Amino acid sequence: MTPVTPSTPSIAGRSVHDLPTPFAVLDDAALEHNLATMAAWCREHGAELQPHGKTTMAPALFHRQLAAGATGITAATPAQVRVMRAHGVPSVQLANELVQPGEAAWVAGEVAGGGFAFRCWVDSPDGVEILQTAAARAGAVMDVLLEVGLPGGRTGTRTKADRDAVRAAIGRSPNVRLTGVAGYEGSVAGDRTPPSMAAVRAYLETLRAAGDDLRDDVNGNLVLSAGGSMFYDVVADVLAGGGRVVLRSGCYVTHDSGMFRRNSPLDGPDAPARLRAALTVWGTVVSAPEPGRAFLDVGRRDASFDQGLPIPLAVLPRGATETRSLDAEVTALNDQHAFVSLPAGTALAVGDRVQLGISHPCTTFDKWRHLALAGPDGVVTDVVETWF
Repeated sequence: MTPVTPSTPSIAGRSVHDLPTPFAVLDDAALEHNLATMAAWCREHGAELQPHGKTTMAPALFHRQLAAGATGITAATPAQVRVMRAHGVPSVQLANELVQPGEAAWVAGEVAGGGFAFRCWVDSPDGVEILQTAAARAGAVMDVLLEVGLPGGRTGTRTKADRDAVRAAIGRSPNVRLTGVAGYEGSVAGDRTPPSMAAVRAYLETLRAAGDDLRDDVNGNLVLSAGGSMFYDVVADVLAGGGRVVLRSGCYVTHDSGMFRRNSPLDGPDAPARLRAALTVWGTVVSAPEPGRAFLDVGRRDASFDQGLPIPLAVLPRGATETRSLDAEVTALNDQHAFVSLPAGTALAVGDRVQLGISHPCTTFDKWRHLALAGPDGVVTDVVETWF
């Protein structure tokens, strides 16, 4: 017998309050709001959006993002590119170096076949050589963005001399075409404090200057690609007018109740519009052994914890039909248990169901093969499948 669990599509039509816990839920209305809000923001700021698909690895959500105006989807690995290609994504930016010969050969073959727009990053002459070999054999031309990094940072060229060496390698490679520059400002800072914002701005000014340096090498509109989910407003400001600005924010699609609730340009009292948290995880109180303490059947296998622990939002008391807000704190996670601390005067009973907000969508999505998509009435309308 096949059990009915949140990982089987048979949950469609059921109330989320009837599903066995733990399970993850996507709020369809919040998703649609976020898609529209980000699309409008990008139009207003003259930027394209190629959202990072690694956030969800959900083809159904890729196509909703494309339908909302995204000009492509961003990948982090060749395996992710393969998933996107298999599910009909017409344009992919690999925000990484493509240096595995076999994977480079496969991508070159897809590009040569037509109907697939692709670009990846380069930061070394060796990387250019690998792409040239693969593209020449396939009869393709591979579009690349020169990655700009910082000393002590992540990938990317460190100096102008490094960038000039990569440019020279591209100049010797007839099957590799330079289209612009790229980088990741999120490796510079992890919050929106004034020192962090200044550091991000300085990095982006370096990125723009690098683009200006190689503008004559590019046939067509220079691409400037940056913008994770925390600083895309600074990206749009610094890079505006420098060329074709392509943002890569991925977490906007579900937003969250933690890291991006605190740090997104589209949240907080001064935001021009506010994103909504669309992803939550539900659990059940399995034990309440002492005052001020309860345990849920949600753990590290179910919810992200790398950028903060889950945030209790609401409780559905056992036997009730309506939720109420919950004042509580998750203080630790085991593999399948959440430690919940309760203030004086607040209690949870065994069998109560608790809705948890999450911090960092990327590392919650990758824990689920299927997520329930729920309408405003809490009824599951569909199941969103992931391909991690």
